[in-house]
Amino acid sequence: MKILSWNIRGLGRPENRRRPKEVIKERKVDMVLLQETKKANSSDQFVMSIWPHDLVDSMYVDTDGSSGGLLCVWKLEVFSLVDCCCNKSFVILSGTLFSSLDCVIVNVYAPNDVLARRRLWVSLLNLKVTFLKPWCIRGDFNEIKSIDERKDYVRRDRGMEDFCNFVSSLKMIDLPMLGRKFTWCNSMEGERWSRLDRFLVEPERLEWFRYKLWGFPRSISDHCPIILTKDVRNWGPKPFRFINA
Repeated sequence: MKILSWNIRGLGRPENRRRPKEVIKERKVDMVLLQETKKANSSDQFVMSIWPHDLVDSMYVDTDGSSGGLLCVWKLEVFSLVDCCCNKSFVILSGTLFSSLDCVIVNVYAPNDVLARRRLWVSLLNLKVTFLKPWCIRGDFNEIKSIDERKDYVRRDRGMEDFCNFVSSLKMIDLPMLGRKFTWCNSMEGERWSRLDRFLVEPERLEWFRYKLWGFPRSISDHCPIILTKDVRNWGPKPFRFINA
């Protein structure tokens, strides 16, 4: 299974819909989670303008004024939706993968304000008690965990501490990213770089699957698309080790 997460910064223009469609087709993506679509509604025709396959389902959240907007699209044979919960900052999809694996998939677009982000972290922690299946959270968190996730950054702040406490309270693993160090840049010249986009996964999922998270170059957005994929390579039998003590 391959899942694409991307802060697309608007899907109004045809070229902004064409590029995600190309990536989905080229990378054989099974589910796409988009943030900041800047679309007030999402019809079936609009979904098909970014999705190259048939037999899909989707869930969207309208924009908050002229900004925001979330869109989730997936193949029906891959994910079956059972329950959902959403607001302007997240979409929670509870369902079954491949008709056998219960899971909760969360698409997040965190606000820029520190206090608003703190309220979002509290809301998600409270909802995790309601949705008891194993979680996987993806999206644009608009925050970093450590100073090395932002170029030329030398001090910790309150927002960073709140985010670290949130991830720790979830008891989830922040997957390391391959291919890139940062996911967002403020300009084409690359003056400021940060890692704002990520995947958080339950530890038990990593026991079942060898997940790899890849970051790809920017194109139509100031954010890079990131793709979670299963490592299907056969590494052979695990070696037996013990401590002679």
